[in-house]
Amino acid sequence: MCSFATGASTTASPAPTSRLRAWLLEGLPDRGKQQPGAEPAHEGRPWWRVMCLTGLDYFSTLGYQPGIAALAAGLLSPVATIVLVLLTLFGALPVYRRVAEESPHGEGSIAMLERLLTFWKGKLFVLTLLGFAATDFLITITLSAADATAHMVENPHLTSTLHGHEVLITLILIALLGAVFLKGFGEAIGVAVVLVTSYLALNAVVVTVCLWEVITEPHVVTDWSQALTAERGSPFMMIAIALIVFPKLALGLSGFETGVAVMPHVRGEHGDTEQNPAGRIRGTKKLLTTAAIVMSVFLICSSFITTLLIPADEFKPGGEANGRALAYIAHENLGTAFGTVYDISTILILWFAGSSAMAGLLNLMPRYLPRYGMAPHWARAVRPMVIVFTLVAFLVTWIFKADVDAQGGAYATGVLVLITSAAVAVTIAARRARERGWTLGFGLIATVFIYSTAVNVVERPDGVKIGACFIAGIMGLSLLSRLARVFELRVTDVELDDTARRFIRDTANRTIRFVANEPDSRDATEYRDKAEQIRADNDIPAEDDVLFVEVTVLDPSEFESGLRVRGEVLHGRYRVLTLLFGQGEVAPVTREVIRGAEPDRARRPHVHAG
Repeated sequence: MCSFATGASTTASPAPTSRLRAWLLEGLPDRGKQQPGAEPAHEGRPWWRVMCLTGLDYFSTLGYQPGIAALAAGLLSPVATIVLVLLTLFGALPVYRRVAEESPHGEGSIAMLERLLTFWKGKLFVLTLLGFAATDFLITITLSAADATAHMVENPHLTSTLHGHEVLITLILIALLGAVFLKGFGEAIGVAVVLVTSYLALNAVVVTVCLWEVITEPHVVTDWSQALTAERGSPFMMIAIALIVFPKLALGLSGFETGVAVMPHVRGEHGDTEQNPAGRIRGTKKLLTTAAIVMSVFLICSSFITTLLIPADEFKPGGEANGRALAYIAHENLGTAFGTVYDISTILILWFAGSSAMAGLLNLMPRYLPRYGMAPHWARAVRPMVIVFTLVAFLVTWIFKADVDAQGGAYATGVLVLITSAAVAVTIAARRARERGWTLGFGLIATVFIYSTAVNVVERPDGVKIGACFIAGIMGLSLLSRLARVFELRVTDVELDDTARRFIRDTANRTIRFVANEPDSRDATEYRDKAEQIRADNDIPAEDDVLFVEVTVLDPSEFESGLRVRGEVLHGRYRVLTLLFGQGEVAPVTREVIRGAEPDRARRPHVHAG
């Protein structure tokens, strides 16, 4: 089977017919071109500024992570957090530094794993990972907005006014975030720098004051250690339990996938190329390492002071520290005025944390779904996708009733699945590179995260159920889109070698007869018999020349691909155009493509298939 159409260039998409359509599709790239928002390899922003963009997601988890750790581990929260930090610095960080090397254009571990599997099994595997990525990023938007709402409602000055309106407030925050992206996201990194810097500075004040209180009142540590020993027993038992509860703390690892997703914004060096952006890779490694170290310090300190200074009952649902442990302690230890300033900073960073997740979605989804034929061409445009993601976030918020704790399982599942896939991907990459030491090291890390993911799924099956819903939705809509686009022209670009160009020039002033041929032995008899059959079946005059067209299908599951054409003269007389093509289709599809591309029947090329 084959398909072939001629023409000097691919027909451009029709011009927008309305101002609304033009606005929605503004910036829509041509098929096969660079992704929206991507920048030349040597341009971008300094890595520390981009770190603030990913830090909106990563650092903002301080708003709820200490409370979640306290609920999951109780008095053991600081020990469990230390385990989390060790896995961060010696597990997730090395994995994602390697991911940055292997996939430097923001696709992450999904692109690495895509290269391992071909045809439909590869596509379905990628769609599954995209489902978990959508779970991670979308729940980041809804959970962060819900926690921003919790900080608003629990503020002493606002609780009487806002209590009972949590869902509505969360929906408004998500709508405002969507509006920011609809207007344009060019200044987001500058806003992120201000929000992250001020938020970390306020957290540093809270941590410093509370640590000083712990130091000046040593009985607090003594009381905690005695209670911990009485409750958990030996240090070995404490470590064992900390390892068991670690999956519930996985939210503290959420920034790594986002860090790789925003990698295209990192400024490279003038020697960088798209194939080898070495400067951008180095900058991203600095970004990941610095963010991990800063976050690790704050995680340990915040877990320690909140566990020692906040009554256990306040962490539970309905308690004043539930989902806002550091805000609670800021009000209690530094006064209402400082606490309110802290609340405002926390609300802003939690609300805007969804921007890094939205940026990740806009970078990730258009790279795969349209190329697979599993989303319409407009899915590469930013604004329509922002509307789609915002509506889905509305639905998730309504289902979970803007409850932070209820969304924790789905969030942790998405985070752990993506980190596990990254660990597996870099293990395979190291093995293929015959790096024995790295293979063993990454293999051990992958084993730990596989265990963590399995435990999380068993203990919190709601997370994988939500992930399965996203996967089912993506696959269902993708297959419908693939069917709807079956008659579309799928060639993103055409590249002819010198011989092929000469063939086309030689026949430019007369009718071009393309004859599809499935190559067999490729001897003179094959081409002679084929030419005689085609001339007889289609009444082609003997004096009219023909060009044989042979299609080599590289991957039938690919929807869009480039067309590489090589010209050959075989047996001294038969001119053959060999097409290296991502997919092949039957003659009726070829007819529909040509009919759609050229309305004038007299100008359409004639294709003889047989």
